[in-house]
Amino acid sequence: MSAARVALAEAVFARLAGDAGLAGLVGGRIHDRAPRNAPHPFVAFGAADLRPLDSDLAPAAEHRFEIEAHSRYEGQAEVAAIADRVVALLHAASLALDGHRLAQLRHAGTRTETARRDRSYHAVIRFRAVTEPLV
Repeated sequence: MSAARVALAEAVFARLAGDAGLAGLVGGRIHDRAPRNAPHPFVAFGAADLRPLDSDLAPAAEHRFEIEAHSRYEGQAEVAAIADRVVALLHAASLALDGHRLAQLRHAGTRTETARRDRSYHAVIRFRAVTEPLV
């Protein structure tokens, strides 16, 4: 199942990195994890959870993962625009996965927070996906 997680992450990264609209919002800064002291704004992969789904037809896996948007712009407009673009790119997207089939990809919600320390904004965009191995 970890191969499915890697294949999904690679496809999501490629989708995000290949979009000119998102690149324009974050200056091309899309990371597999949030770097320390990175220039803002940027997008990074957050937490991920993977579990098997029992199926009579094929072994499937449920993925719950987060994409994080970070901004230091005054107000929430920039982080909201980034989050909206990420959702537009991924919700119900048809992504090609290496060795697996993406059966479903859905936006599960977005939470926006303000960091009191530096007054930056942080959006956590949650997704749920289901993959099946190709046989």
